[in-house]
Amino acid sequence: MNKNTLILSFIISSRFFGLFIVLPVISLYSNELIGSNSVLIGLIVGIYAIFQMIFSVPFGAMSDKIGRKKTMFLGLIIFIIGCFICANATHIYTMLVGRSLQGIGAIGGVATAMIADLTSEKDRAKAMAIMGASIGMSFVVAIIFGSVISSFFGLGALFYISAFLSVLCIVLLGILPKEKNIQKLEKIPFKEAFLSSNLNKLYLTCFLQKLLSSSAFMIIPLSFVNIFNKSKDDLWIVYSVAMVFGFLAMGFGGVVGESKGKSKFILLLGVILFCLSYLVFISENYYLFLLAVILYFIAFCLLEPIMQSSISKICKARQKGLALSFANSCGYFGSFMGAVLCGIFMHANLHDEFLIMIAVVCVLWFIILRTIDNPNDFKVIKVSKSCDLNILKNNIYVIDISEKNGEIFVKYNSKKISDKELLNLQ
Repeated sequence: MNKNTLILSFIISSRFFGLFIVLPVISLYSNELIGSNSVLIGLIVGIYAIFQMIFSVPFGAMSDKIGRKKTMFLGLIIFIIGCFICANATHIYTMLVGRSLQGIGAIGGVATAMIADLTSEKDRAKAMAIMGASIGMSFVVAIIFGSVISSFFGLGALFYISAFLSVLCIVLLGILPKEKNIQKLEKIPFKEAFLSSNLNKLYLTCFLQKLLSSSAFMIIPLSFVNIFNKSKDDLWIVYSVAMVFGFLAMGFGGVVGESKGKSKFILLLGVILFCLSYLVFISENYYLFLLAVILYFIAFCLLEPIMQSSISKICKARQKGLALSFANSCGYFGSFMGAVLCGIFMHANLHDEFLIMIAVVCVLWFIILRTIDNPNDFKVIKVSKSCDLNILKNNIYVIDISEKNGEIFVKYNSKKISDKELLNLQ
């Protein structure tokens, strides 16, 4: 894979690292801020996500007009300002302002679009998989280091680290090649990105995976301290052990999902493990609590690297930017809703009821996801320029027909029709 993909993946993962690193402990430390309560703590955890959702599309549109690099630079500057505000906050509302600014600097979709700009059709799915894996790795490292560093230096140190990494990302932007004017392609109706049942199920998966993740990062630290009477300085040990299993799960998911072509199996397995983890969280036994944390981390690390890649495999070539941006927005909205809903339920002393509700949602999620086509079944083949495109367009198993550099490519469901049958239609 070329260096541009690696640099952009690093920028995206560093951006997420800056958000992930505070997740393990922010609910605990926010509880010490002036004016805090469970509902406001839930907002602290999730408010950056709602602003990410709101500003992802405007930032994407801006990048089309002024360029990807300039847009990412602006987003990183806003994020850095938010980090400094959070690092020095003593009141809950000051922290809310800082977290909001962190969310406004929404460059994830822009960086993803730039990866698509700089990679060929045949390399794009691999590039998306690398990006997803880098985000998963940033999650692994951030969770461990976040709890360790905060136990020694406090929450403010984590925000300063996030700011430093963002400055490093600005430096790396200068290494990327000068942007070229992208040829305007035929406009596809906006609604077409939402007519695919497969994509809609993946949008739902992005939403629910992030919803469960943000709520888990309220449940885990608060249960550790308030239910089991453990010191918050020891929380990093729990996260470290769980992340060992998460790291192994990430490798397993990459091999089985991508190399063995079983992305659907990995998606379903992740949902099952999410459901189990939330059911086990109901127990007030400390060792079952540890098991629940491990199951959660395995589930998250199975799904995180594979979702973006699955979307890029299924969507049409000229809908990649829209589909990936909308998936990111769904994830951000899920992060917001998970933290806020968890905060509301906990404020009302409905801890177990919330966990049961999430388990029921997971069952419904599994039933819906079972009907998705395996993303690995979607293949792309180059066809002759002299072929009859109308015949191909009328075939229900043909997903997309696109043209690049004068060559015609067809995306199709290989489980429904073989490449030989497809070529015989020409």
